[in-house]
Amino acid sequence: MKSDDSTEKSLLEKDHAYTWHHISAYNEKSPPMIWESAKGAWVTDHEGNRYLDGMSGLWSVNVGYGREEIAQAAYDQMKKLAYVPMTQSHKPAIELAEKINELLDDEYKIFYSNSGSDANEVAFKLARQYHQQNGDPSRYKFISRYRAYHGSSMGALAATGQALRKYKYEPLAPGFLHVAPPDNYRRPEGMTVEDYNRHCAEEIEQKIIWEQLETIAAVIMEPLITGGGILIPHRIYVEKVQEICKRHGVLLIIDEVICGFGRTGKAFGHQHFGIKPDIVTMAKGLTSAYLPLSVTAIRKEIYDRFDTGDDNSHFRHVNTFGGNPAACAVALKNLEIMDEEDLFDRATELGDRLLKELKCLEDHPFVGDVRGFGFLLGIELVADKEKKEPVLNGYMTKIMAECKGNGLLVGRNGDTVAGFNNVLTLCPPLSCTDEDLDFIIAVIKKVINGNTTFSQSEERLDGGQECGENLENWSI
Repeated sequence: MKSDDSTEKSLLEKDHAYTWHHISAYNEKSPPMIWESAKGAWVTDHEGNRYLDGMSGLWSVNVGYGREEIAQAAYDQMKKLAYVPMTQSHKPAIELAEKINELLDDEYKIFYSNSGSDANEVAFKLARQYHQQNGDPSRYKFISRYRAYHGSSMGALAATGQALRKYKYEPLAPGFLHVAPPDNYRRPEGMTVEDYNRHCAEEIEQKIIWEQLETIAAVIMEPLITGGGILIPHRIYVEKVQEICKRHGVLLIIDEVICGFGRTGKAFGHQHFGIKPDIVTMAKGLTSAYLPLSVTAIRKEIYDRFDTGDDNSHFRHVNTFGGNPAACAVALKNLEIMDEEDLFDRATELGDRLLKELKCLEDHPFVGDVRGFGFLLGIELVADKEKKEPVLNGYMTKIMAECKGNGLLVGRNGDTVAGFNNVLTLCPPLSCTDEDLDFIIAVIKKVINGNTTFSQSEERLDGGQECGENLENWSI
């Protein structure tokens, strides 16, 4: 039931007066969408409008909204035991650590935190201390990739390869280096995907050598770059990066914050490439964002180097809320749902169909590439297909606004690299129904095919033609 106009106005006025929205322009002119409720893949705002959440919040609500059994798990745990500092332990934390080891299919020690940024900060500290206590005290540098995102805190942001996210916050933590990622859409003409990916991996080895290999602590990377534009490597790249790290005594940190827990069709994205990381970080889908929780998983042989007999050989890091009992209980129930509903395989099924259905958009004059991995999809929009020149911001914002106007919330690689924020992103809940997927496909086709002309200088668009389904059967 809608509230009266005075109440709605008061709510918006209070929001404008008191709330600073994340990654938003100062004193933004457009009022925010005030979410009221959500169920499955759909959210409802305070005016009663419904939208399919094509981004699972922030790449995170893997099992969908409104899971009463998850809420019940949190409630039951809070009644029984609401808080334990992880200087001690509790049953949900122990059971969850065991479950994560099962999913990783190896022996890891589990360190709990609150967010993906936290998990990566822990990984950086662990890696430096490990090398100190392993007889390599000069190893302190980390290699990441441009366009990658690893968090907002000062160390995680230093690892991030998105200049716009770092602008005006530098200098950040020292010791972070970057190399180009494999961007198969923009690979040099005449170069095969395999040769290009091999070349990109070799750039990491070149960086290790040029920076003096005994100074390199670790390489950090996502299985595929997600928030930076859905950049998907060839298997050769990932395999070769692991081989390079092993050969040079460099740890490999895999950031599974987005790719983990079924998003790619497996428990973890790196499992598609047959590698065994030294450290794995995870968050988001771990609890499907019902409560904050993250994990840094460390191989057992690395953990064992934190017992040298010295007074300060233990890992001196603490987190007040990390490993909260209710959050761990939520994660266990979340993973139980994924298992019972076979959501890992469902992600593959949904993702394959989404990519197949939207590939036809590559015939559109301003769609350069449509790419997907699991239930993740990116649509790169370009002003010139031959030159692969990105569209301007106005085209992106209009496409997103029209998707919202048709009841679909989509994302983009916003505020990443100047001039290259031109990739529409989709990351819907793994629990989407077939009807939900039909709706996503129909809206994307309608909106993109309805915008076939524009002026880059004026950032204006006009109408065009549709391909495939229309929205006649959908009521928003």
